[in-house]
Amino acid sequence: MKLNTCRNGWANPFTRILVLSFTALLLISPLSVTAQDEESIATLKQMGKAFASVAEKASPAVVGIKAERTVTQQGSGGYQFDPYSDDFFEFFFRGRPPRQRAPQQPRQQVSQGSGFIISDDGYILTNNHVVRNADKVFVELQDGRNPEAEVKHRDEDSDVAILKIKDKDLQFLDLADSDKLEVGEWVLAIGNPLGLSHTVTAGIVSAKHRAGFGLATLENFIQTDAAINFGNSGGPLIDLDGKVVGINTAIAGASGNIGIGFAIPINMAKHIYDEFRESGKVERGYLGVFPGDLDADVATELGLEDNKGAIITLVEEDSAAEKANIKHGDVILEMDGEQVTSSNDLRNRIAMLKPGSTVDFVLWRKGKRIPVTVTLDKREPLTEEAEEGQDKLLEDLGFTVRAMTEELAQRFGYEGDEGVIVSTVDPTSEAARKGLSPGTLIKEVDQTPVKNLKDFEAAMKKAKKKKTALLLIKQDWVTAYVLLKFPEK
Repeated sequence: MKLNTCRNGWANPFTRILVLSFTALLLISPLSVTAQDEESIATLKQMGKAFASVAEKASPAVVGIKAERTVTQQGSGGYQFDPYSDDFFEFFFRGRPPRQRAPQQPRQQVSQGSGFIISDDGYILTNNHVVRNADKVFVELQDGRNPEAEVKHRDEDSDVAILKIKDKDLQFLDLADSDKLEVGEWVLAIGNPLGLSHTVTAGIVSAKHRAGFGLATLENFIQTDAAINFGNSGGPLIDLDGKVVGINTAIAGASGNIGIGFAIPINMAKHIYDEFRESGKVERGYLGVFPGDLDADVATELGLEDNKGAIITLVEEDSAAEKANIKHGDVILEMDGEQVTSSNDLRNRIAMLKPGSTVDFVLWRKGKRIPVTVTLDKREPLTEEAEEGQDKLLEDLGFTVRAMTEELAQRFGYEGDEGVIVSTVDPTSEAARKGLSPGTLIKEVDQTPVKNLKDFEAAMKKAKKKKTALLLIKQDWVTAYVLLKFPEK
């Protein structure tokens, strides 16, 4: 009966049409899926070839960097945490606590990083932290040569360094306009992670204008998911045109790359390089304020429609800002006709201008928009001479100091104070025994106020002649005097 039923059904023309149509679909569908797969594979192959072509052209201009320095290794018996050294990178990005240390004999230390050639006569860009405090720097070219490099300029504020080798007619990379870079664009990171020469990884730009990490005074990082690991620092982040859009600088993650890497926008580095090639030095404008970000509640209380802008928490005495009548509590809304989005935006834009530049601001004060014109001062960088003085200070008294910036003042709670901040302390030194530690603010030397590193260095030179230094320090909201004695030679 069932057979019959089937036969009778097959005799129905409508049934025959349905069965034949279904059979045709079964036969056609696998072919359709296969065609789609082949098309997708072809697209992936084409993309892979594009990556390979870009990497092949760019790789000869990417170099390995080895920086040699003499250090005093320390082990157990106390700790020393320098938030401005590689320890800080380890602590912030890998979650490692400050290492336990005790004095030992000086030894040679070699650190590795990456860099890239930007001119046929041997100029190279890399990170400042790759070559900081190096006695010698060697560059490894793709053809195996290892010329010694001269460190032409180191910029602590941005973590950019310029090197020079004597070789000529070198392949070099062109620099893109990083301001035009868009989130979602493909990028390649090339470098020497973990000592593995000319490693290429691919990803996209996942965000722009990242800041607030305390890695540098001026932060405006490109965020990417192109794999970046230790040793990639200083290498190029390039677009699909083979042009550099950034300098790979840091990663976020407790155990290596987790898909979040940060690169300095190449426009920031290009500004430094152009300034150096033009005048042999890099000078930045300085406004003389401590800016902060607005939250929605504060913005509403001040009568603003949104929280865009930078609120001034402190105006430095005799600064360009004070001379232009900028006051504590003002909100900077615009700079040269363009909206100021945040305190970081304000800092970075001012730093791109030369001392003496005239800038038009629009302020928000007590419910009114107020235009002001400012002539910028000169931002004082940490100089080579000051660093040499720091080395001597560490040798004599067992600690080093760093200029106080807006970020450090906010981090340690010193808004409104002046002085220099202790950066490292030898745990076996008198300074450590007297209570100095990283983050301590030094306000006076021998009852003379110190406003910057220059004041501090001058005061310490005088103090050394009389063998003692009376310091007024501030730490954990407590202010006290401590007397340090210089060692007998």
